[in-house]
Amino acid sequence: MALVRSAHSFDAFRALADRRGRSGERLVESLAKARATTVDGPEVWAPPVAARAGLPAAAALGPASYYADLAAPHGDRHVRVCTATACFAAGGGGHLAEVERELGVAAHTASPRGGDVSLQAVRCLGYCYAGPAALDDDMPCTGATLPAQLAGREPPRAPEIPVADDTDDPVLLSGVLSGEPAWQVWSRTVSSGTPDEVHREVAASGLRGRGGAGFRVAAKWEAAGRAPGTVVVANGDEGDPGSYADRLLMEADPGRVLEGLALACFACGAGQGVVLMRSEYPAALARMREAVREAYADGHLGPSAHGTATSLDIRIVEGAGSYVAGEETALIAGLEGGRGCARPRPPYPTERGLWDAPTVVNNVETLAAVPWIVRHGGRAYARRGTSDETGTKLVCLSERFVRPGCYEVELGTPVRRIVTELGGGLKDGAELMALQVGGPLGGFLAADALDVPLSEAGLSARGAALGHAGLVAFDERVAPEEVLRHVWEFAAAESCGACSPCRVGSRRGLEWASADAPPRQEWERLSRVLTEASLCAFGRRIPPAVHSLARAYGDRLAGWGP
Repeated sequence: MALVRSAHSFDAFRALADRRGRSGERLVESLAKARATTVDGPEVWAPPVAARAGLPAAAALGPASYYADLAAPHGDRHVRVCTATACFAAGGGGHLAEVERELGVAAHTASPRGGDVSLQAVRCLGYCYAGPAALDDDMPCTGATLPAQLAGREPPRAPEIPVADDTDDPVLLSGVLSGEPAWQVWSRTVSSGTPDEVHREVAASGLRGRGGAGFRVAAKWEAAGRAPGTVVVANGDEGDPGSYADRLLMEADPGRVLEGLALACFACGAGQGVVLMRSEYPAALARMREAVREAYADGHLGPSAHGTATSLDIRIVEGAGSYVAGEETALIAGLEGGRGCARPRPPYPTERGLWDAPTVVNNVETLAAVPWIVRHGGRAYARRGTSDETGTKLVCLSERFVRPGCYEVELGTPVRRIVTELGGGLKDGAELMALQVGGPLGGFLAADALDVPLSEAGLSARGAALGHAGLVAFDERVAPEEVLRHVWEFAAAESCGACSPCRVGSRRGLEWASADAPPRQEWERLSRVLTEASLCAFGRRIPPAVHSLARAYGDRLAGWGP
């Protein structure tokens, strides 16, 4: 039996990189540095990077050709334009063509004038409240005048994230709104508390993961068993277009995110924490790196945290552009230097994760709630929300709303209230046609179907999903057929390709959507295959998302319903 398991779980690249001092951990970073200096394809510059790391050329060509940031050419000036859902909804996706005309370069290419300008279409930049958006190198530009800003005819415009609390006692936004300092709970806990006490409070709170899966946090921590070498990873790869909650927390209150990670490490008996962050969030990267340096200087981290026997190190790792790499097994593969593809489960990461060590992966928003829970008690947190889904949630409203921004609400808050009262309805009196909830593969609600609680149970009953709880509004300016193609384009572009149902099925669906002629019986068969045979939730979520979109638009998308 042991031989069968070993053969099933053997990963040649992981084994080789481990023998070479885990050189894979630095591989993606080295590839990113090499890519930033050339417009050549990965076949030119990736093999030398692998050679310097003592790895075969294939070890570098894999991630270099997989991750969007590495595959795209980089000129002296590199522009990333968001083509994700909120920016698409802001103007029907026409901004990309306008930017191409202004810069004289097509997406995913460099200009013919010696590669002085390169253009990359990405999903997403976290400016969903002010889209369409772009990063000119690391300078954000947003709004209807985006092409003019990139052409230099207007100054860059990048408003701060509008933030508001709807709970009267915020769990997640206390530092952002009132400046409440972080690290107060950690210093007391590490000095006089115990890991069991932290675990008990989180268990009593009923806190579930906020990254989309909704798994009970205390159960995941317990599954790792405080085994030697346990690692806790903060997943800051906020990939759901329409959500910018993690970006807000990492930019405006990074110490609280790190404090939550430290408490999670303490509860899990982990001496190492890792924060994986999106390359599309350069300001958040800078703030988190600064916050880690400050945490070491203040004695929160290091070999003897606050003079105790607790040793804790935290490092920041920058991603390279992949939606699926936010899935926990794909995330771990990326941290090891491989392609960010989902891995079969079992074994689960809590048993064998990063370099085969027990690994707990928690979303940034999840961890940011832990200090409040430990300070106020799990029961106080459990009194919020619903009986099955406790606590609060950050909800992000897109640019189409009168009052876009990030709101902290209790789980169970009616979606209609969020849309009409908090968001103020749509701008300019526009009519809401469909509301996307939880990212492109979360699901859609019709304008007359908003009387549903903001919870996983409530939304799943309507064919949607909570996800990161980003709300993107579509008005009458965007045709339903265009929204459908956008969903399939996202699925085809972001599928990691690790399993045939998702890799082939997403491309087949895009072909049908582009032809405006859904083959009913074939789509029914494909939806079953995607749902039952996809390796991870990405492929399994495609059919429900498409079905919910068809329900939202009714006869206008006949043939795409369940």
